Amino acid sequence: MKVDQYPFAQELITDTEGNIKKVIIDFPDYLRLLEAIEDEGLILAMQEVQHETPLNLNEVLLELEKQ
Repeated sequence: MKVDQYPFAQELITDTEGNIKKVIIDFPDYLRLLEAIEDEGLILAMQEVQHETPLNLNEVLLELEKQ
């Protein structure tokens, strides 16, 4: 495998059989990837509750007291 086949990859670390075991990327690229993963998680969480009825502050406090 060649590094130019992988976006962000600066270097590939392989085992003796040529299987990729680690990828070295620049720190700013790592932060961008991390942010993209977090954004996707937020989107999925928002989609999960999009049909729920929102609670007001007093309702939330009552729910928390029950736990």
